[in-house]
Amino acid sequence: MKRVFLIVLDSVGIGEMPDAKDYGDGGSNTLRACAKSSRYSMPNLERLGLGAIDGVRDWYPKPVGGAAGYAGAVGRLKEASRGKDTTTGHWEIAGLVSETPMPLFPEGFPRELLDEFEKRTGRGILCNRPYSGTDAIRDFGEEHMRTGALIVYTSADSVFQVAAHESVVPVEELYRICETARELCVGKFGVGRVIARPFEGEPGSFKRTARRHDFSLLPPKDTMLDILLAGGKEVLAVGKINDIFAGKGIGEFVRTSGNADGIDRTVEYMKRDFEGLCFTNLVDYDMLYGHRNDVDGYAEALTYFDGRLPELLALLGEEDILMITADHGCDPSTPSTDHSREYVPLVMAGGPVRAGAGIGTRDTFADIGATILDYFGLRGGISGESFLKEIL
Repeated sequence: MKRVFLIVLDSVGIGEMPDAKDYGDGGSNTLRACAKSSRYSMPNLERLGLGAIDGVRDWYPKPVGGAAGYAGAVGRLKEASRGKDTTTGHWEIAGLVSETPMPLFPEGFPRELLDEFEKRTGRGILCNRPYSGTDAIRDFGEEHMRTGALIVYTSADSVFQVAAHESVVPVEELYRICETARELCVGKFGVGRVIARPFEGEPGSFKRTARRHDFSLLPPKDTMLDILLAGGKEVLAVGKINDIFAGKGIGEFVRTSGNADGIDRTVEYMKRDFEGLCFTNLVDYDMLYGHRNDVDGYAEALTYFDGRLPELLALLGEEDILMITADHGCDPSTPSTDHSREYVPLVMAGGPVRAGAGIGTRDTFADIGATILDYFGLRGGISGESFLKEIL
C-alpha cells in the first residue's frame, strides 16, 4: 500500500531566485532570516539533509557534507510560473505551470467591479487599497461596526480580501458575500483568491478569528490531483488545500485552525489505511509571521514543526514517502510584508527513499507532481519531470 504525505510549509523559501529583483525581492531568504533567531532549532530536518540543499549548504549554520551524511533525500526547486502567490505555487506543485500572472491591483479595485459588488451585497466598501490585514481591521474596524460597510483590501498578491466583524456580519453571510465576489472576480478581475477574513473583539483590540475561508479560481486544467483520483487513488487534503484547488481533484478534506491542528489532522490520516496522497498546507508561517515581519515567531513555528517531525516519521509505512516543501517565500526580515520570489526546499524521507540522495536544483515545482504520479504508476498531461529514480 503506497502513500505519499506532501506537506507544504507555507512561505518557507530558501533564497532569492535569479529573477527576484524583477519582483522587488532581491536579497530575500526566508530560511536564512529565521536561522539567525535564537528561537530557531531544526535538528530533525537537519538530520534529513536540510543543510545539504543547493544554496543552503553555503550558509547554513550546521552544514551536512558527503553523500552519506544525511538520512533523507533533498533538493531545491525553482518556480517556473509567473508569480509568487499561494495559488500559483500550489498549482505548480501539482503540475500546472501558470504562464500568465494573475492580476494585481496596486491602486485598489476599480469602481466598475466595486459598484456591482455593492449592488449585489447591499453594503458599502471601506479601505480598497493594498493593506496589511491586521492594520485594516485596526484602522477601519470601528467604522465598519458603526456602518456595516465591508473592509475590502488587497495586497501585493492577487487577492480580493473581505474583512467583517462576526457580530456585524455573521460568518456564513460573509462566506456568501465572498462567493458573490468570486463570481465577479473573473476575466480581467480574475484574482487568484477571494478571502473571507472574519474578526472579533473591541476597538483597539480586534483580532482575526480562525474562520478564514479562501475562494480560489478553478484550476483551468487537470492537475496531479485529478489524475490520482481518476486512477483510483485517494486524495486527502488538510488545511487550505481544498480551497486553493476549489475542490477540484480533492476526494476528502479537513480545514484547520493553524499549524498544530494541521499536523494533528495529518497524523490522523497517517493512522488510516489508504492508498494515495495526503496533501497538507501549514499556513501559520505565512499568515502569522511572514506577513507581520516577525522573525522570532516564524523561527519558533519552524522549531515547533521540527519537534513534531519524529512523530510523523514514526508513522510512515514501508512504502510511504514524506515530502516537505514550500510554495514561495515571505522573508520576515525585509521591509516588505509580502511574499518573496524564492527557491523552495524539498526534503524527503520514508522506507523507499535512499538516504543521502540529492536531486540538485529542479527547473519547476511541477517535478514534485510528476514524481508522485510516477510513484503510483500513473501518467497524465501535467508539467514537470519525475525524479523518482534518483531518490529510490
